[in-house]
Parts: sequence; structure tokens; C-alpha cells
Amino acid sequence: MIKIAMIEDDAELANVLTQYLAKYNIEITNYEDPFLALSAIALNPYDLIILDLTLPGMDGLEVCKKLLLKHNIPIIISSARSDITDKVIALELGADDYLPKPYDPRELEVRIKTILRRCSKELELLKPEAKKEIFILDEKKQEITKDGEFVKFTPAEYEIMSLMCKRKGFVVSRYDILQNCSLLNSSEESGTLAVIINRIRTKIEQDPKNPKYLLTIRGSGYKLVK
Repeated sequence: MIKIAMIEDDAELANVLTQYLAKYNIEITNYEDPFLALSAIALNPYDLIILDLTLPGMDGLEVCKKLLLKHNIPIIISSARSDITDKVIALELGADDYLPKPYDPRELEVRIKTILRRCSKELELLKPEAKKEIFILDEKKQEITKDGEFVKFTPAEYEIMSLMCKRKGFVVSRYDILQNCSLLNSSEESGTLAVIINRIRTKIEQDPKNPKYLLTIRGSGYKLVK
């Protein structure tokens, strides 16, 4: 359901548009008073605003300016004013469209959906790109992939690497690794662990001597970077 705030003091026109647009899954809430409208829009989420310019108590252009200062909501100006200056000012302020009265409600419906489609695409472009996971652990298959490619580990290497994947981004102490990996004897010296870590690095690092994925955190343990 598309939710729209209409600021229109012509109650008859507002009623006609409300009934017509309801057939297209568009819910209109009309406010005849611009001050009430500004308060309501601050408290309620709307997808779009339809704004008349000739309003009681406050000029529509001033309402437009106040809305654009506080909200990032598309605005369609719906006005009987024929002065081109009003249209230019409204669009320069940041209104998304200007629809001169009288107009066919069908045209308004099309413009609403066109603007919302465009805004939706713009929001998608602004979304930060999801960071691609380098290492993926599949516990059911007991497999680990790097950049989508299967990496062949020995059982002990897999056990350590799977623990590191589960705690990706966090430092895992040598003690934790020895306690959580059944193929490693917890009484063994950490030097044995260091040997296995080095073997893992030869399989996942471009330069094992200067690792960028499986890091040694001096005095603490190891960390698999995100």
C-alpha cells in the first residue's frame, strides 16, 4: 500500500482523488490545514506528498520549503495557479513534479508511480555494496571455499580453519583453538599449532610470509579478517 499525504483545502477534490486512487492501492490522508499537515508528516511515514499551493494561513511554496528542509519525501505540486514563476520556484526548491489543475486523476496516478519507481532506483544506487565474503564455511559438506573456489585442507587444517571462519573478525587465542579442535591435543606445544597455521597460509595466502587473511596477533592468538 502506497501511503500519501495530501495538503489540499478543496475537500471535494480531495475526496474524489482519495476514492479514485484507492483502486490503485494508494491510500490518501488529506490535510486541509498546512500547519496540521506539517505536524502530521513529522510523526507519520508517507511515501509521497501532494501539495496544493493556495492554502489557508500559509502559502504552498512556504510549506514546500519547510517540508524539504526536514524530510526526504517526494513532492508533487498540484495547483490551479497559472503563473510559470510558481512552477519554476517549486521545482527549484526541490519539488519532484508540478501538475496544473484541472487534471485527470489517472494522470496523477501515473505520475505518483513514476516518481516512486525513480526514487526507489535512486535509493538502490545509494545503498552500500554488500561486502563479498572471501571465505565460506559449509559445515554440512565440511568444506571451505575461498572466493568460491574449494580449498583442500587436511582434517586438522579444516578443523582450525572452520573455527576461524565461525569467529571471523575476532581474535582466537591459541588456547581456544587447542580446546575447540579435537584433532589437536590440548597438551601439545603451540609450536605444533604454528606449523599447521603456516600450512593453512600456504593454501589461502598469495604470500604466506606476509599474510593478509589469517593474521597472527602477537601475544593473543590468530584472527581471520572479514
